[in-house]
Amino acid sequence: MAITAALVKELRDSTGAGMMDAKKALTETGGDMEAAVDWLRTKGLAKAAKKSGRTAAEGLVAVVVDGGTGVAVEVNSETDFVGKNAEFQEMVAGIANAALGVDGVEALVAADMGGKSVADVVTDKIATIGENMSVRRMAKIEITGGTVVSYVHNAVTAGMGKIGVLVALDGGDEAFGKQVAMHIAAVNPAALGEDDLDPAVIEKEKQVQMDIARESGKPEQVIEKMIVGRMKKFVAESTLLNQQFVVNPDLTVEAAAKEAGATITGFARLEVGEGIEVEKEDFAAEVAKAAQG
Repeated sequence: MAITAALVKELRDSTGAGMMDAKKALTETGGDMEAAVDWLRTKGLAKAAKKSGRTAAEGLVAVVVDGGTGVAVEVNSETDFVGKNAEFQEMVAGIANAALGVDGVEALVAADMGGKSVADVVTDKIATIGENMSVRRMAKIEITGGTVVSYVHNAVTAGMGKIGVLVALDGGDEAFGKQVAMHIAAVNPAALGEDDLDPAVIEKEKQVQMDIARESGKPEQVIEKMIVGRMKKFVAESTLLNQQFVVNPDLTVEAAAKEAGATITGFARLEVGEGIEVEKEDFAAEVAKAAQG
């Protein structure tokens, strides 16, 4: 795979590494961006150990709660301008309400919405607004005898915005649930607890940390002890219950819940465009294309 200047720039932006280091990482990994980030981390050259999360997809996430059931739905559009369109917002609200009665995106697009399927409603709206749209994903959480609390970050109107969060609580109150939801919006935990983390994610991180430790030249027995501590830190930073609570960093989220008389049983977080790769044009190219009609 050709190592282009754009690839090098993307890797530099996402890791803070120098240009030559970024280029070498991409060369060593055959242009694989994820592998290149891990290569830089192993060499201690990645100033930011985060993979690029930059996206260009637009639209809205809407959340709806009905008793012990909550849903979050992401509906994408081509531009942010459409997300501010009242007609589009009305459609997204209707789709979110339809999601209460189904368990996945496939069922959602086939669900009834005012006598038409959701898919047909979206198709009609594409024709009237003149921009491509799609129902990308949904999340649903349920609890019996407990409470589901929702929160929308960067809300453009009631119940919808750029990030939607749902939290299921057994005990506690809505005010505490809202604090936890805001924490989730800000920190973006990967899972509720250690048992909920993807084993493949844990194994990959362990391998990266092993490679980093070996670069130090320390003996294997010392490295093994180092890895135990590093993986414990990774789990603490990645799981909601073990994270430091943003409202009170002296407590973990789990400890704060205990103080509030609550047990957090589940959560969902959807962010508009998360994980979508969209090709970007430079400004000059964009203007040239517009000029050509």
